[in-house]
Amino acid sequence: MILIGKKPLTADDFYKILYTGEQIDLDYEALTKVNESHEFLKSFSKNKLIYGINTGFGPMAQYKISEQNQLDLQYNLIRSHCTGAGNRLSDINVKSAMICRLSSLMQGYSGINSEVVILLKNLINNNVHPQIFEHGGVGASGDLVQLAHLALNLIGEGEVTYKGELRPTADVYKEIGVKPITVHLREGLALINGTSVMTGIAMVNLLHSKQLLNWAVSSSMLIIEMVESYSDHFSKELHRVKPHIGQRAIANAMKHAMADSSLIRKREEHLFNNDKHAEVDVFKDKVQEYYSIRCVPQILGPVLDTITYTQTVLENEVNSVNDNPIIDKANNNIFHGGNFHGDYVALEMDKLKIAITKLTMLAERQLNFLMNDKLNGKLPPFVNLGKLGLNLGMQAAQFTATSTTAENQMLSNPMYIHSIPNNNDNQDIVSMGTNAATITAKVVENAYQVLAIELLSAVQAVDALKFEKKLSTEGQKTYKQIRTIVPRFEDDTILYKKLLKVKEHLQATNTALVS
Repeated sequence: MILIGKKPLTADDFYKILYTGEQIDLDYEALTKVNESHEFLKSFSKNKLIYGINTGFGPMAQYKISEQNQLDLQYNLIRSHCTGAGNRLSDINVKSAMICRLSSLMQGYSGINSEVVILLKNLINNNVHPQIFEHGGVGASGDLVQLAHLALNLIGEGEVTYKGELRPTADVYKEIGVKPITVHLREGLALINGTSVMTGIAMVNLLHSKQLLNWAVSSSMLIIEMVESYSDHFSKELHRVKPHIGQRAIANAMKHAMADSSLIRKREEHLFNNDKHAEVDVFKDKVQEYYSIRCVPQILGPVLDTITYTQTVLENEVNSVNDNPIIDKANNNIFHGGNFHGDYVALEMDKLKIAITKLTMLAERQLNFLMNDKLNGKLPPFVNLGKLGLNLGMQAAQFTATSTTAENQMLSNPMYIHSIPNNNDNQDIVSMGTNAATITAKVVENAYQVLAIELLSAVQAVDALKFEKKLSTEGQKTYKQIRTIVPRFEDDTILYKKLLKVKEHLQATNTALVS
């Protein structure tokens, strides 16, 4: 049981809640603070002008709202902002966003009634997912449109997905025995004002990026072993003279994982023997491998460093108070500002998608090496285990990998700098954080597809060379995982369903080579 509000949430907490079914509860002390914040706001707001309680919103904040209309104002805010469009966000992304919103509200600075956090907790534990759409937010007052769809469900309206079906919220609430919230003071504004949707999607992207990195290392090592590469490419001595943390971590992981390989060669034994090469003008052995093989630590190291820093930023955002204004009982005051602005998330998502695109490009180049017998010099064209000419092997799968990689390259243009003023120029510079997160999710999905094609090609290559027993223990483990899904094939076969199964395995399984 993970207690929300007890201590800062981590990426590992999200993994447990989202993927292992871990239940959550609300920390008693944090819940007490939520109630105290609400009571403070009730007393403090009397005879004062406070944004979003007795004023309009955004550029209409100059309009005073009478006391008898203040609750209608909150309901109007929620309903009017349910303007989302495009595809529905996946249940896992919505659940992650709900955790983010709950975490922010449980900090006790939002002045909301405790009904809100209790209902959110119950919905998360019961896997009830509000219908939220990908388009609508500009990420400045946070995810106003997307969070309005969440708030709509909390007041008992709209639709939710439950057990795989999209159903009216009221029907599902009745079935699981929960009641919608009643708006008191500012629940409408507190619910839709914040960065929780972009952060929730970003957190899922982060978890998958960590998984992708490990699979990229695994697939790279299979190819490194197959070409009987030299050990100094990932030696401690080489990488200690370039003090990048990610590069060293990747190299160290590869060094240990391939330690028991019978294919990896020592340069001093094969190329430093002067007598052996004294009369040779053209060396048969390759002195240095192609960059996609030799430079894996230098290429994936920055990816790891990017992922590491992204995790720091997202964990900070998850544990932040990101609505406006901030209800501060301890200082007997209410502070207005812009904690809802999503620039931190937007920039990190742009950086992350660039890193994952580079990872995809590395996989595509390694795949091309496997496909091209003139490059690798030891495999049949397109790792074709059948009859050359009659059979085609993995030839057409390369087309898919290449086109998917190209899409990632196009999608890697930044969203962070695409601010467009709106809202009567009240929101004159915005983050586009939600767009950045959803586009990154597409890049991540594409990367899995390319890696699935590379790994299936790689195990076909292992069989072509009869190298299975010579691989390292880690290499054999990777080989067996893919072969369990798709057995060796020589005759041409319909591949799209097989590749989908490999992709789904990669998405569901973490090799945990690199922490």
